[in-house]
Amino acid sequence: MRGVVMYAPGDVRVEERGEPRIVEPSDAVIRVAATCVCGSDLWPYRGVEELRRPTPMGHEYVGVVEEVGAAVERVRVGDFVVGSFFASDNTCDICRAGFQSRCVHAVPMGGIGTQAERARVPLADGTLVRVPGEPTPEQIRHLLAASDVLGTGWFAADAAEVGPGKSVAVVGDGAVGLLGVLAARELGAERIIAMSRHPERQALARKFGATDLVTERGDEGVARIKELTGGLGAHSVIEAVGTQQSMEQAIRSTRPGGHLGYVGVAHDVKLDGMELFFAEIHLLGGPAPVRRFLPDLIDRIMRDEITPGDVFDLTLPLAEAAEGYRAMDERRATKVLLTL
Repeated sequence: MRGVVMYAPGDVRVEERGEPRIVEPSDAVIRVAATCVCGSDLWPYRGVEELRRPTPMGHEYVGVVEEVGAAVERVRVGDFVVGSFFASDNTCDICRAGFQSRCVHAVPMGGIGTQAERARVPLADGTLVRVPGEPTPEQIRHLLAASDVLGTGWFAADAAEVGPGKSVAVVGDGAVGLLGVLAARELGAERIIAMSRHPERQALARKFGATDLVTERGDEGVARIKELTGGLGAHSVIEAVGTQQSMEQAIRSTRPGGHLGYVGVAHDVKLDGMELFFAEIHLLGGPAPVRRFLPDLIDRIMRDEITPGDVFDLTLPLAEAAEGYRAMDERRATKVLLTL
């Protein structure tokens, strides 16, 4: 089968990979219907994360079950399914607490590589969620977003305790940040402040529910957030970048007693303990437990209530994946969908 492999920073190839097979009785093999390039894929592409060997790429996927192991009971051959970027058993104590991304048996799907025609999904009963009915091509785009960026943005909003009557500030205007805006709207936020300098992303933020746009960064950005929130800072803040500046901006934009949900993959972030001590805010974040939210998100998508797939502003065939990486790296695209 064809699949994407990264050999070195900037060196992405589509080549023949071995066909996936059932390894454990709890596995399933799916035919991938759509996959995409993630912002986190750009870290090794830019040389920020080291590649120790040619690496299969991709951790977002939707598709049709083609084969199941002997122990699989909840999904069947022919089911259209959505899974998250971490396989999980969904039964351990950590999973039952709602943190499936930290399942005691978690398997990172990025190690398997879902930018491919087929993929093995470990722990299929706990990982895969069946989609009722036959999704339309447009719904497939939205379901693919649920596999990671929508689920991650939703977790950030949930961790920030977004709710009716609250003000929300979103730091980061990539796909996760934009879908954090959508999640905040769906969760009933009264005011949603999107921090963005890019006209196309600002327009999508408005479409998803942003009430205000802030273009300033650093201290000026924090000051603008406080100006919009009565001098106090936002009740809820979503951090969706993972840099030193974005974390500092998020912490300083949160009012005392407020909540910060951070989901940007942190790189070289060091927090000032004394500043954090006196900030007196709640922090919760990390790799999103997407599996917790999938049933609800799938239902909303299949009812055509939300359109998270609007974040895909470039669609390419799998064979042109290298161009997709370049487009995102050069900020010519927010998020690239790869068709098969």
